[in-house]
Amino acid sequence: MRNVYLDNSPRIDALHKWLQACSTNIDYEQIPVESALHRVTFEAVYAHNSNPNFQASAMDGIAVKAYKTYDASEANPVELVKDVDFIPVDTGDPIPDEFDAVIMIERVNTLENGNVIIHQSVGPGQHVRAIGEDIVTKELILTANHQIRPIDQAAMLAAGVLDVPVHVKPKVAIIPTGDEIVKPKRDPERGELIEFNSTIFKGYLEEWGAEVTVFDIVRDELHAIEEALAKAASSHHFVIINAGSSAGSEDYTVHAIRNRGEVVLHGIATRPGKPTILGKIAETPVLGLPGYPVSAWLALDWFAKPLVYRLRKLIPPQRPKLHGILSKRVNSVFGSEEFVRVKIGYVNDKLIVTPIGSGAGVVMSLVLADGIMTIPPEREHFDSGQEVEVELLCQPEIIKNTMVGIGSHDLSLDILVDELKLRYPEKRISSAHVGSMAGIMAIDRGECHFAGIHLLDPETGEYNHSYVKKFVKNTPVSIVHFVHREQGFIVAKGNPKNIQGISDLMRQDIVFVNRQKGAGTRMLFDYLLQQAGIVPSQIAGYTREMFTHSSVAASVAYGAADCAMGIRSAAEAMGCDFVPLCEEKYEFVVSDAFLASEQGEMLLALIRDPRIKSRIEALGGYSCRDTGEIKRP
Repeated sequence: MRNVYLDNSPRIDALHKWLQACSTNIDYEQIPVESALHRVTFEAVYAHNSNPNFQASAMDGIAVKAYKTYDASEANPVELVKDVDFIPVDTGDPIPDEFDAVIMIERVNTLENGNVIIHQSVGPGQHVRAIGEDIVTKELILTANHQIRPIDQAAMLAAGVLDVPVHVKPKVAIIPTGDEIVKPKRDPERGELIEFNSTIFKGYLEEWGAEVTVFDIVRDELHAIEEALAKAASSHHFVIINAGSSAGSEDYTVHAIRNRGEVVLHGIATRPGKPTILGKIAETPVLGLPGYPVSAWLALDWFAKPLVYRLRKLIPPQRPKLHGILSKRVNSVFGSEEFVRVKIGYVNDKLIVTPIGSGAGVVMSLVLADGIMTIPPEREHFDSGQEVEVELLCQPEIIKNTMVGIGSHDLSLDILVDELKLRYPEKRISSAHVGSMAGIMAIDRGECHFAGIHLLDPETGEYNHSYVKKFVKNTPVSIVHFVHREQGFIVAKGNPKNIQGISDLMRQDIVFVNRQKGAGTRMLFDYLLQQAGIVPSQIAGYTREMFTHSSVAASVAYGAADCAMGIRSAAEAMGCDFVPLCEEKYEFVVSDAFLASEQGEMLLALIRDPRIKSRIEALGGYSCRDTGEIKRP
């Protein structure tokens, strides 16, 4: 059963059409005020009592009859008789009817007989809280559709309101579907995918104020999906069904919604997120989310968030936005609204925006993203150096305390990132893994504080220095040595295909997985091929590219490839074997201005720290014998 997208609707138009087609009425309930935090009032709330409901002292001192003090002055002290002309009071004490003012204790001289001398007159009502000074009986405390804050709870309780009518929490059902997905477990079998999307949905929905029920996984069978949808729609205000929304032969969601209700729209003009389904069963809204986590998260934010807030009678909060300079060109498809995950940080007082992983299935791209950059449908690209707007996924204050790294990936860098956060929670390193050459170009353009590189000069056999001299012309820099590391072939445990040298990769039974162009590892591999007289087309899998050592090691570990070029620590982390080929230098090109700054000194101290060196060498395949040495290019 194949689906055809009937729509390619603009995102905002699709949302408006869906909301108009669905009911957003919701019941109310009466709950204790103490339990009403963040709930939304169903109707106006009025005071039951005045607060205070008696005249109260606003100061520690004495309650007096004001007219008895009128003659008091510095030149004419007046004695007041205890229990006749005054009584002692503390802040908040009731003021008896026969008294109408309070004199602060600091203004009173007490005599041995208990009477007092005063040197200043007071008027009626001085330092006295009148009845209803704060709240008056029948006064409006809160309007309808007001989200209750702690201070609102206090005002209601002060006014004698003990219960409050509120809109019920929107009840949302989540239905995960798919034959290949399983509940979370430590070691899934081959072919099993952990179902984690419902955890994403549930967390955000609860954050937005919904009450969530996650159904058991429903297999890819039309009747079973229909039954689950009907059950959920009959007992919930809103239903989310995940996966099966695309155009595959086993993507049944759109048919199930149509058979039990109505498909309002199928297909949104966005990338990612196109296969989103907007529908309803009776008057219950139904949202069909794509299976890929990035697509699903975006569509959840676009459609579920405004619906939940509408059910709650609230306006959805808007994320803060910043404008920055794009570090590299980003292409898009004309006619589709493109959403790009980015890392951001200030370099030389400029906000630098660096795109990261674009795959709709790369959940870590959302973990690492600082924000989302949107390319409107009428554009096909944004150029490097262009000013762009970013919707933040973190607080702006975090961005100001960010050290920006762009360049080659290494597991030792992850340790540096972790140690900085452990010791300085307010600081962080933002690292974009784009390869050594891209890192060098970024630091030359002033788009990062440091760049991780490992670039072999085939003419001299040396690492890094010649490339920095050749390509870094506009930014004064130094080279800080980080680690020596082993490069070689990552192979399956036990090396079942007995891969020992580069010539083995020409065998027909060997499938290779490569690093991306511009990566130091890719350049090293190409150099070794050239030395051996091997043409890249002779290597099966040469054109298949990945962006990190960990990703190529994972491909080998899970059988997607037989061999990859990478570092020993990545092989050991994935349980693979390793065939060493050479040792190389992984170093940081650091701008001199940053190196002389407080943050630069902090980073250098971390690099030289013995604890960090020990953690790095424990990974395997590293030597920190020269770590922290600084050289001029």
